Amino acid sequence: MTDRVPIDAALAARVAPRLLSSLAREYPNKIAHVLSSDADVKPPRELTPAFYGCFDWHSAVHGHWALARLVRRLPEADFAAAGLAALARSFEPERIAGELRHLEAPGREGFERPYGLSWLLQLRAELTEWGREGAEGPARWTQQMGPLCALAAGRLESWLDSLVYPVRSGEHAQSAFAIGLWLDSVPDAGTERVRERVLALYGSDHDGPLHLEPSGYDFLSPCLAEADLMRRVLGTGPFAVWLDGWLPALADPASFTLDPVRCPDPSDGKLSHLNGLNLSRAWMLQGIAAGLPGDDPRRQLLLDAAARHATAGLAAVGGEHYAGTHWLGSFAVYLATGRGLPGTAE
Repeated sequence: MTDRVPIDAALAARVAPRLLSSLAREYPNKIAHVLSSDADVKPPRELTPAFYGCFDWHSAVHGHWALARLVRRLPEADFAAAGLAALARSFEPERIAGELRHLEAPGREGFERPYGLSWLLQLRAELTEWGREGAEGPARWTQQMGPLCALAAGRLESWLDSLVYPVRSGEHAQSAFAIGLWLDSVPDAGTERVRERVLALYGSDHDGPLHLEPSGYDFLSPCLAEADLMRRVLGTGPFAVWLDGWLPALADPASFTLDPVRCPDPSDGKLSHLNGLNLSRAWMLQGIAAGLPGDDPRRQLLLDAAARHATAGLAAVGGEHYAGTHWLGSFAVYLATGRGLPGTAE
């Protein structure tokens, strides 16, 4: 068992009920698939019977991941029994079979690729680790999700092989964050080809335009996500050298200013992304610092910036607007439990 980042029980108690509520909330719902016939027009609970809540498919997937992570880590919490029951319902064999039918349908080869599919693999990784600890339900759910996750992995592989250039978006299409999630979900097998493609796409990059961020709807930083990905594929020394070229401003503390962003309207589905950006920046800054040698002076600069962003991001979690509450809890759990950090994932 690797070292674990302690969970803030108060944060978990604040987030878990909202996760439970959102996973069972079918509407409002944003359905994002190609219609091939009238038969494809159905309620969300019939189209994707496991992941139909949380406004959209990918949020439902990482909502299940966050709930599983909290229940696994806090089995005596007040929300744990209800959380287990909700997960058991979602992972019933017929529901997972319905998810597989949905993804296999013609015209859906690009469905939720890469963001949602990477989160699906992260969900299975969480259940796999939980099952190895002796939990019978998660071990069974992991098996049931096998064909669905095999399909997802295959689609991610074909997508990555087809990329000539990275996708440097600050939203769902971004390639760096999705590949990082993917690598973390299968850390010991089948990743060499992924690592080769990462180096081909990002290895020669330099002078990341962090000063141009954020774009107005970002919830992921293109520059920080790239660095957080590269520390996953490079050793400590090579990564430190690569980072010299990618974020040269880090060499001078006076020239590196990265402050938390402000969300002007948390009720707006796009503008609320900025609250999530503070959370994802925080964990990416932590990850970049973790990839550097222990005596690297840039580490403290990065960790100080991470702390500022974490404070701002966590303060926005649990607000009243569904535009944010249906997904920000997952980002808070990812940050608060150190899921993306080396040596602390489990």
